[in-house]
Amino acid sequence: MTDTIPTFPKIEARVAADATGSLAINGLEQPLAGTDEQAVRSEILELVTATATEMGRPVRMTTRDSLGEQVLAVFPDGHVEALTEPVPDRRAHEATQQQRAPHGRDAQEVSAPRAALPTLNDFLQSRPAAPVGPATMGWRAAARRLSGGLVPVPPNTFELRHRNAVDRVQQSLRGPRTVVVINPKGGAHKTTATLLLAATFGTLRGGYTLAWDNNETRGTLGWRSQPARHTNTAVDLLRDLDRFNDLRNARVGDLDNYVRAQGSTQFDVLASDEDAAASSTINDQAFNELHTTLSRFYRVIVVDTGNNMRASNWEAAITAADQLVIVSTIREDTAASAAWLVDGLREKGHEEKVRNAVTVLASPSKVADPQLSKRLHGHFTSLTRTVLDVPFDRALVDGGTLKYEALTPATREAWLQVTAAVADGL
Repeated sequence: MTDTIPTFPKIEARVAADATGSLAINGLEQPLAGTDEQAVRSEILELVTATATEMGRPVRMTTRDSLGEQVLAVFPDGHVEALTEPVPDRRAHEATQQQRAPHGRDAQEVSAPRAALPTLNDFLQSRPAAPVGPATMGWRAAARRLSGGLVPVPPNTFELRHRNAVDRVQQSLRGPRTVVVINPKGGAHKTTATLLLAATFGTLRGGYTLAWDNNETRGTLGWRSQPARHTNTAVDLLRDLDRFNDLRNARVGDLDNYVRAQGSTQFDVLASDEDAAASSTINDQAFNELHTTLSRFYRVIVVDTGNNMRASNWEAAITAADQLVIVSTIREDTAASAAWLVDGLREKGHEEKVRNAVTVLASPSKVADPQLSKRLHGHFTSLTRTVLDVPFDRALVDGGTLKYEALTPATREAWLQVTAAVADGL
């Protein structure tokens, strides 16, 4: 078995007792963290299985944990075989033996383990919180500027909430993450939500964000985004996907011929098929192949979905989702569609993902129906992690190309809070 599995790619995994670890593939290391050691091992296995699937064959993985060093074979279907027996780490083994060894006159008496000595990390964690900087927004910032900075005017509650949301959006992630925006009814604000989530992530995280139209035929994300010099779509990328699966030669810059850069908002758009005469569709296998490849190039992928809950690519997106975003306008028809969607997801075994979902309620006019809004908040608060409102904005009414800078400050702030809630679930 050992001789039949190539050593390329070189894969090394490490799991520590504090539920952290790392995975390095050909020298590219990715830090990991989980609730416990088993969670870290599961994430490593998922990532290495994806690599085996890409290669179309089993791959070798060298692991290092509390048991020592071992070489494993990971197969595309996820099962694992040991190629070597664990070799205990000498220093860890000696430390363990030293803790267990009896000493003193009574050989039956075992000494209590010594308390762990503080480390650099403990010292850094003991630092006091950084002081809150002066106000940078509103009249408070103006008063500070007028004083030449001599009067340290503190930020108000709104600015503190804004800063907190920015910090949450910018937090480090445990590898690439996928956000899936859903409602099986057209006109429910899905595409708008996808673009604004991606724009907020891209602006505040500095890129490596993708908005992807995962419609089995044609969606409107490409039409609502800034145009590119090409008209390539997910279908074209799927056809040429092999060139990006060559780990030694694939380059992120080559994706520019398939995705559409969105300027200062620093995210890309992958459009769905826009050829009215085409007969090709994206199914679950195509979605999974695209998702596996795109996850190597983007930190955050925001997926816009179609209206057919029974489509295989729709179901594949739900399975891949790290965070669901349920979107509805404050209207009876779109709200009923969202409620029906939640029922269906729970029946299909996605109850945990529904419980962690973020619900976004978009006002269809300047003044939303207060009674319906109250009903929706009550219904979805009991089903999902949080429910947030976003206001009506005239810049979004015409359904044309979305221009982030044309949105009102209130709209941008509302979507910042939504994006922060989404980031909390990643």
